[in-house]
Amino acid sequence: MKNIVFENSITVYSSAPQSKFPAELFSREINSRIPDFCSAGDAENASFVFELNEALGRDDYSVVLKGGKVFLLASGVRGFIYSVGRILRKIYPLDGGFCLMGEAFGAFSPEKEIRGHQLGYRTTANSYEAWSLEDYDRYYLDLMYFGMNTAEHIPYESGKSHRNRLMKYDEEEFLIETVRRMDEIDLDVSLWHPNNSSETDESARETRARIYSKLKRIDHLFIPGGDPGDLPAKDFVKRCEAISGALKESHPEAKLWPSAQAPHGMPGWGDEFLEALKGAKGVYGVIYGPNHAMPLEELRSRLPGEYPIRFYPDITHNVRCEYPVHFDKNDWHYALCACLSRECVNPRPVEYARLHEMTKDYVVGSVSYSEGINDDVNKAVWSLLDYDSKTSVREAVEDYCRLFFFGKDSGKAASLILSLEQNWVGGPAENEGIEETYRGFAELSEKYPELNENKRFLLLEMRAACDKFVRDRLVFERGLIGKAEKFFLAGDNKEGVKALKEPLPDEILNLREDIEKYAALLFEKAGLQTDVERYCADNWERGAVLETIDLPVTDRQFIINKIDELGEEYALKLIGRDRAPKGEFHYSVAANGVSLPQKGEPYFNFQGDRPNVNNGKLPTAFFNVFDNFTFSVCANGLEDNGKYLLRAVHLDRRDENEEELVIKAFGNEIYRGDRFGKPDGEYDRAFGCPGFVSALYDIPQGAVREGKLELEFSERIMGVMIAEIAVIKA
Repeated sequence: MKNIVFENSITVYSSAPQSKFPAELFSREINSRIPDFCSAGDAENASFVFELNEALGRDDYSVVLKGGKVFLLASGVRGFIYSVGRILRKIYPLDGGFCLMGEAFGAFSPEKEIRGHQLGYRTTANSYEAWSLEDYDRYYLDLMYFGMNTAEHIPYESGKSHRNRLMKYDEEEFLIETVRRMDEIDLDVSLWHPNNSSETDESARETRARIYSKLKRIDHLFIPGGDPGDLPAKDFVKRCEAISGALKESHPEAKLWPSAQAPHGMPGWGDEFLEALKGAKGVYGVIYGPNHAMPLEELRSRLPGEYPIRFYPDITHNVRCEYPVHFDKNDWHYALCACLSRECVNPRPVEYARLHEMTKDYVVGSVSYSEGINDDVNKAVWSLLDYDSKTSVREAVEDYCRLFFFGKDSGKAASLILSLEQNWVGGPAENEGIEETYRGFAELSEKYPELNENKRFLLLEMRAACDKFVRDRLVFERGLIGKAEKFFLAGDNKEGVKALKEPLPDEILNLREDIEKYAALLFEKAGLQTDVERYCADNWERGAVLETIDLPVTDRQFIINKIDELGEEYALKLIGRDRAPKGEFHYSVAANGVSLPQKGEPYFNFQGDRPNVNNGKLPTAFFNVFDNFTFSVCANGLEDNGKYLLRAVHLDRRDENEEELVIKAFGNEIYRGDRFGKPDGEYDRAFGCPGFVSALYDIPQGAVREGKLELEFSERIMGVMIAEIAVIKA
């Protein structure tokens, strides 16, 4: 269908009670974009008509052009809100009015039954707890415009209030009132309500019966199997049955969903959970999420068909999470990871669209894990994909920009959002796109000054500035290390140390000041908590990018500290610590990633963003730790008949129950014994740091084949936690 242009003011007509609020909402939204352009009208002359069609499902709607009028059809308030969202996503200003794109028209029905996001009012969120009820009302509508039908909230955690200075309401009072407001717009209510280790089945039932009876509406109840609320599987299912009884007393139609999230330290929990589900009373379906007991496809194949699966995707975190940046490769550059950490602003539409495609056939829908507005783009894209998985990423992001940046060159804004995701591809020093993205946001900001008041634009602009700041520091510090090395090679140690200590130039310092300004504005406009002391972030890991943005991104400070400790004669060795001499091999998880396929589902325990660890004593080679029961790596460039030792650097964590470490070369066992082998104290003193320990293992002569050595480490209890390995001549 062709685009329709509305040059003159428009009128809106609504006759049914179900469409009264959506029609008023539509008028407000249009007038907020084009002042005084929209008003109420009569049925005969209205430009936009809200018409009740009770044959449609709750989540269905149609936008139809008939007789020069645009009809928005739905069976209730929810469908009408979706139709309003469709219009708002498909208009742009033209000739003093607006143009409605032809693709706005059609009949629409969702693919997925459940399409939601967790919006918990709690201290761990990086923004939500600073919001008012009115802020939540606005956000519900913003997300419903993309097809969301469920918002998930959180009652008291651990059975009591944890209110901080930002929270305007007691958590329980907030929950009661926001659920009432959600019901008014027909938004499904889901609760994430973990078990408390101090509870019994009966006390858990009583506590929940009290709060559930106060809530006007509950559609879904999510009880995590672990993370937190660890119980043996049989006890967990029994607890769910008890809680189901309390739930049904006040909300007989509510659906209870336990999650197959296995508690740590309970091997076999997943098998026991599936067995305990047989004949369980009051359980509707099962949730798949972080720390899952088994892969999604296995869960679906083993779970009885009557139990649907609801997905709990983590779209808010970047590292140490279920789906880290580049989750299929785990190659997010250590400098970006260190400075931006786990919960920075993170539009990843392309990557999450791929995840959605991988998982959609196994689930009836999803409610995402979110801890704040940092993942705002991801929520919008995920909701659109749950409604219609054929939606292209480009269309989804352009919809986002037309809706929230009306009249501000949505095409360029969408390209810049997609560029932010590309900023994280490869090393920042080599990625010139980071500079282009930063300039692009600056150009939009200059062209449309009002964007400087738009919280969503500021979020994205701050991320672009953070990426550039990391890149500029990385390039500058690498240059200093190269400059210092030349002095050290010439024997001028004094000038070498002086070069290493050269301060950041004004250009980089000014950019750092800009980041501070963005942070202050975003705290004011969105409650974004980028700092613990000033902005009340729960901790450095909860979106507090100002706590991590200045952390080391090279070995510069490490080298300076080691020279101060050991003497200038170590300078060249420290600068060359990661370079393998000819015939030897050096490998770092942080610097080199993982090349060989790995068994199971490895976890990358990144250390570089921990302020108490990456404090100038941590070399970049130790920034990332591979954490799994097995680890495979291929060393190359070796001599077939050479005599070698293997040195591995482990995260220094021990357990009295751990088993022997086994190391194999090309499938043949070459070591079995203590996980930490023979200590290499001299290496640790010169090149190591606290919290890590190196170990030496003998390599039998002849183990190298055609210059290669394929190694596999394995341990069944603590697993393998390795940051670095080297194959060195004995």
